[in-house]
Amino acid sequence: RNDLAQLEKKNMLIRARGGAIKAERGVGIDYRLSEKDKLNSDEKARIGKKAAQLINEHDTIIIDSGTTTMEVAKNLSHLTDLTVISNAINIISQLIQLKNLNLIIPGGYLRKNSLSLVGPLAEKNLQNLYVDKVFIGVDGFDTKHGIYTPNIEEAYFNEIMIKISKEVIVVCDSSKFLRRSLAYICGIDKIHAVVTDNGVPDEDRKRLEDAGIKVIIA
Repeated sequence: RNDLAQLEKKNMLIRARGGAIKAERGVGIDYRLSEKDKLNSDEKARIGKKAAQLINEHDTIIIDSGTTTMEVAKNLSHLTDLTVISNAINIISQLIQLKNLNLIIPGGYLRKNSLSLVGPLAEKNLQNLYVDKVFIGVDGFDTKHGIYTPNIEEAYFNEIMIKISKEVIVVCDSSKFLRRSLAYICGIDKIHAVVTDNGVPDEDRKRLEDAGIKVIIA
């Protein structure tokens, strides 16, 4: 296990349930959700549960597409008056079961890798709204520069989510740090809180906290 941890730190592999997979070098690699779901699943479950505790009754929130954000969606059944906007088909399927939750779907065309709705229609429908919180998952988090995703359209849609949100909360496991992906979403100056696990590098945690960002360890 220690050997796997050291190889992961060197970006030579990514640990997954039951073993590890070889790390790809390309910054534009866009994994399918079924592949990403196997990675760091225990950490993601804890992060999702912890992040859901930040949501209050009567909030209106956005839940971005992704495997960690899906874990947030799994922990909302205790709330009796909540409005959720989501562009992720798998998250919508999870939330549609909750009777006391108002669900808004912005529309758009489907990206099959991420099961997310993107494009001009989704963007237009979101631009005139305003919400309390947005929960964003990322594929790369460089605390000197900002957060990243492999898809350009997803990045632009995330930008809009951030613009219309009072509070921006990033949910990601610690493997996403010290890494960038193809498309830049925003700098850390737009982020209010980060929910992650205890593997986050000390230097990155300090940089975030020095910037006034609340770092919550699950």
